[in-house]
Amino acid sequence: MIKIRTVSVFLGIDGGGSKTTCAVGDEKSVLATATGGGSNLIRVGEAQARESLHSAVQQACAGAGVDPRKVRQTCIGVAGAARPEIADQVRHLLSEIVSGEINVVGDMVIALEAAFGKGPGIIVIAGTGSIAYGRNEQGEAARAGGWGFAISDEGSGHWIGRSALSAAMRAQDVGEKTEILGRIQKFWQLSTIDDVVRAANALPARDFSSLFPLVLSAAGAGDALASRVLSQAGAELAELAKIAIRRLFPNDGAVPVAMAGGVFRESAFIRQVFYNTLRSFYPAATVKSTVIDPVLGALELARKAAGKGRTA
Repeated sequence: MIKIRTVSVFLGIDGGGSKTTCAVGDEKSVLATATGGGSNLIRVGEAQARESLHSAVQQACAGAGVDPRKVRQTCIGVAGAARPEIADQVRHLLSEIVSGEINVVGDMVIALEAAFGKGPGIIVIAGTGSIAYGRNEQGEAARAGGWGFAISDEGSGHWIGRSALSAAMRAQDVGEKTEILGRIQKFWQLSTIDDVVRAANALPARDFSSLFPLVLSAAGAGDALASRVLSQAGAELAELAKIAIRRLFPNDGAVPVAMAGGVFRESAFIRQVFYNTLRSFYPAATVKSTVIDPVLGALELARKAAGKGRTA
């Protein structure tokens, strides 16, 4: 039997393209966390988003011993939250399982909160997609990238998977040896290279972000092409940070920078390339060494929203 808590309960949710993370907390601490599949409506559709959100919330609440219908305030960060139709749909899906007010914000907003609270800084997110977002001491905000996998999202998991396959096909053309093509062929359970080409160009598009672990593994095994792709990803992410810094911190002073997302979390090599490249642009930049967990920012924003309501 689940023991029901009587204290105020808050939910923070990070609704990513590949993974959804939910954190349950009271006013001071995290009580439990859980993860589910991707819940980015644009990428996975309403049915998958509902399943992933409900699963993550139910598992986290069960782990904390709380009833989802007793939740006081929820904050979820998702890509595309600035579009009213996306925010309304996400709010509706969550209202099916939780009570209380539901605040839908951009994924970069919860990441920035987790990294710097109300303070200035730049957060670079590299997960299924990518974006750099920041705020200066005057409260001005700016972004770079994050315009969708078809035209942007440089350095992201999707970008890495697609770039690795593209580079592998070029290597095939010129006779350069690489393990990437064979690994992708096996992962997609295809018989020939021609099958890989057809699958890569098919509609709907393949989930190239799922190839990211293969690229990491190939690089770890010494594959030069895979290492080049990862190095370029780190440089591209540093370029996003550079653009945001130039817009918000034009005086070249000390700039706090943080990293978030599975690409940074899973690849120390990308983190190092990102750090070295960014510091070559801005030697005074201070980069947090640990990868930020955005869901904690969502949980804190839920607490803050409830506090505002209490003092109104």
